[in-house]
Amino acid sequence: MEKESGYTWKLGMFVTIGLLLFIMAVYFIGKQQNLFGSTFHISSQFKTVSGLEVGNNVRFSGINVGTVEQIQLKNDSTVRVVLVMKEEVRKFIKTDATASIGSDGLMGDKVLTISPGAKSQKEIEDNGQIASVDGIEMHDIMKSVKKSVDNIGVISDEIAIFSHSMNNGNGALARLVKDDKMANSVSNTLENLESGTKGFSDNMEAAKSNFLLRGYYKKKEKEKAKKVEEAKEKKEEAKEKQEEEKEKAAKEKKEKEQKEKEEKQKQEEAKKAETEKK
Repeated sequence: MEKESGYTWKLGMFVTIGLLLFIMAVYFIGKQQNLFGSTFHISSQFKTVSGLEVGNNVRFSGINVGTVEQIQLKNDSTVRVVLVMKEEVRKFIKTDATASIGSDGLMGDKVLTISPGAKSQKEIEDNGQIASVDGIEMHDIMKSVKKSVDNIGVISDEIAIFSHSMNNGNGALARLVKDDKMANSVSNTLENLESGTKGFSDNMEAAKSNFLLRGYYKKKEKEKAKKVEEAKEKKEEAKEKQEEEKEKAAKEKKEKEQKEKEEKQKQEEAKKAETEKK
């Protein structure tokens, strides 16, 4: 009898725990799928869903706010995705919001992301539709990486060819790098060129002191000084003209004010005369 009672007690505990686990599982799954709260539906159309599946999460500002409820193939170039969303986020989603498909991490599950709009202030309606944006596919990234690697390979080959030419070639650049005599010759040429330039400058200074060319350089200096003086005079004339225009404008303004004052005084005197007549 005691054995049967213990067996019944254990069986009851096992069934109770099983029911609790079942209820918790139903609750969490229902909460994840938005089965218990108030919801609304929106949809969007894509050229490709990139592996998106029913039940995948929908995110808004990085927060899970819904799930993918249906994926319908409309034609050979259009796929319609229906989303079930929490009612509490509806006020934040406007009619110009956009939907895009991405991955949860580099190789994670697909996630549909809703990005807020910038212009519209109208809330999305139940069963409304929002625009879609094509996401970056993994094969596009790999294609871009492959192109970059190919370019690096081409550049490496060209560097190898250039290095080989420098080490084994007889061109001017290779000789300049490898041949000490040619390098010294180029260095001496540059030094001679620098000395020649300096000598030319010294000769020009000496020529200025030569009595045969002294008149020429003095004439040049006088012309330069004359140009500077003319520029200075033009600047002063422009300044004087500007001041005269300011004075003229101030005078005209003063005369206008005086004229208005006289007219006003005349009108007051006329009114006063009319009043006295009456």
